[in-house]
Amino acid sequence: MGEPQEIRENWALFLDLDGTLLDIAPRPDAVEVPDGLTGDLQRVSRGLNGALAVVSGRSMDVLDELLHPFAPPGGAEHGAVVRHPDGTLDAVKAGLFPPEWMRRLRRAAERWRGIVIEEKPRSVVVHYRLAPERGAEIQKLVETLPDLQREGFAILESKMAFEVKPRHSSKARAVALLMEEAPFAGRVPVFVGDDITDEDGIAMARRLGG
Repeated sequence: MGEPQEIRENWALFLDLDGTLLDIAPRPDAVEVPDGLTGDLQRVSRGLNGALAVVSGRSMDVLDELLHPFAPPGGAEHGAVVRHPDGTLDAVKAGLFPPEWMRRLRRAAERWRGIVIEEKPRSVVVHYRLAPERGAEIQKLVETLPDLQREGFAILESKMAFEVKPRHSSKARAVALLMEEAPFAGRVPVFVGDDITDEDGIAMARRLGG
């Protein structure tokens, strides 16, 4: 791995949260925000004239709670919701998560110790970090949810988790939308992530010259 690069004044910086800015915890509600992180992000953002975004799988409410008082532009729920620099939100149109799916997932969590269900406004994640031996069973469970594609959802695999999310949401969407407007437009997009869920955002950054 090469030496870390100094942040350049012409960058537009897109940062993943869990695994990049925060250490991954056994449960999503157990992450710890390092002292000084929020202040550091604010300083970097000022140095880039505001061209810093946080693009995460977390919901926007949780992002704002973790990074308070910093509320940067960025993407939540893997780009299903994008916050523009002026604070307005742009959300993909998605159907409601079918109740029968939730019943199946909750029954699995009750049956298999260590399974954690993370419910978001537009998606649901099944975490098995505390029960790694259940990975294949969890994958089969989410893949056999009835009418997955017809309902407009897709499966996203990440570290020790499977997420059922709107098909058209992606971190690439967040990068593309933000790069169309100030202060991001005209800059070199740089995406920093740690997981396969970041790869579409990285690919979009490269496509746009970063």
